[in-house]
Amino acid sequence: MTASTMAEKLADLRARLEQAQDPGSERAKARRDEAGDTSPRERIAQLVDEGSFVEIGALGRTPGDPDAPYSDGVVCGFGRVGGRPIAVYAHDKTVYGGSVGVTFGRKVCNLLDRASQLGCPVVGIQDSGGARIQDAVTSLAMYSEIARRQLPLSGQSPQISLMLGKCAGGAVYAPVTNDFVVAVDGRTEMYVTGPAVIKSVTGEDITPQELGGAQATAAAGNVSYVAAEESEAFDYVKDLLDHLPTSVWEPVPQVWAPDDSETDRDLELDTLLPDDPNAGYDMMDVLVRIFDTEDFVEVMPEYGPNIITGFARIDGSSVGVVASQPMHLAGCIDAAAAEKAARFIRICNAYRIPLVFVVDTPGYLPGVEQERQGIIHRGAKLGFAMVEASVPIVTVIVRKAYGGAYAVMGSKNMGADMNFAWPTAQIAVMGADAAAVMVYGRQLAEMPEEQRPMAKAMFMSFYNENMTSPYMAAERGYVDAMIQPSETRVRLRQALRQLRTKEKADNPKRHLIAPL
Repeated sequence: MTASTMAEKLADLRARLEQAQDPGSERAKARRDEAGDTSPRERIAQLVDEGSFVEIGALGRTPGDPDAPYSDGVVCGFGRVGGRPIAVYAHDKTVYGGSVGVTFGRKVCNLLDRASQLGCPVVGIQDSGGARIQDAVTSLAMYSEIARRQLPLSGQSPQISLMLGKCAGGAVYAPVTNDFVVAVDGRTEMYVTGPAVIKSVTGEDITPQELGGAQATAAAGNVSYVAAEESEAFDYVKDLLDHLPTSVWEPVPQVWAPDDSETDRDLELDTLLPDDPNAGYDMMDVLVRIFDTEDFVEVMPEYGPNIITGFARIDGSSVGVVASQPMHLAGCIDAAAAEKAARFIRICNAYRIPLVFVVDTPGYLPGVEQERQGIIHRGAKLGFAMVEASVPIVTVIVRKAYGGAYAVMGSKNMGADMNFAWPTAQIAVMGADAAAVMVYGRQLAEMPEEQRPMAKAMFMSFYNENMTSPYMAAERGYVDAMIQPSETRVRLRQALRQLRTKEKADNPKRHLIAPL
């Protein structure tokens, strides 16, 4: 019966809105509750500031079907995180399995269009079975429409995906084209083709978690961070947003910062590195001492761990950090680490976030396997991203900076603005041991065996004193200042203060051709 009076119309509206709050079937909701999963609106509430969420399209549903549930499998709207605006959408697994249909697609497209116009970040909370089979080509068209709208947002406003369930088939491409993808251990599943299809086609038997669980996708470089539980994933997204601008036209948030007075953290740097130049140490022990506080938001820690990427703060403002990690592969750059660093550099450059390189690397990783993995073109991405970057770049060489790795890890020759070196720095084409073989190998081979160790040691000592000394680089202008480790935090602050107004003109051309 059609409502006719004002009271009846208001009652009808309230009933529809109430139904739209959790529109899935009782069986689907019971299955969700039994699994301990949260609803899409509960998930959004974990992310946004209390009372700030404004939903759009709550009464949307499949056209022509009077019995279709409201929302069409996705909740969309705008809210605030830390007082700053964001757009957010969350799949509803209890409605069509969270699959993409025509109304679902239109709602998300509308949200992305508005986010692009407003210049605010987009957070997608993913938990979807993929394309809606009964919608046939319409579902595929909606995937394409969503993907087409992500491009104008890319580099304009941050895009983040939270993987809180299954994401299969074409659904995986929307998250991985975002700036950051956050997974939850034991919950996330990401794959183009699921285990059942793989088994039927290739005969391979594999579990969903082995194929596309959080740890598996992190090891493949598909996610930025793996959280132990859902609440940690939301906290990580908030930390990311705190270090990012709402758009390329807005500054990053400014927070409290200590002054330039010397602290215990500063002084600890003077005794932190081992005396043996080949001994390992954890670069994170350096990083937590050279920025405003010990807080460091690491990005992609499970992938290419021989390079650390993440966000810190200098003078209360966000900086992107690219640092060698001697604890893994002695800090060598392999194909995975190069791609990881290149992508992170491009994210920081897109959002005008200054870059700090902290260097201790003996070079690119040699080996047959690396050549087969394409280290030539994958390794080139790091140098390409370095030269392309127009933001302020400051480099600190703490120990080794050898060969091509010296060049791509924030050298002045590839565009860094300020380069500092500790007295422990070693800058050369290669290390002394390798140089002894390359330069002095024939003479050593011709010597009596008992004389070789002493002769090699003498050559290495001469090489280290005369060829790897950071003072040679400083004399030639490739290092701007030799500094004590304890000065690093303040020197970084002074450098970035000077570089705050840096501008770099773009060449008038369509786009660069990257070594993809």
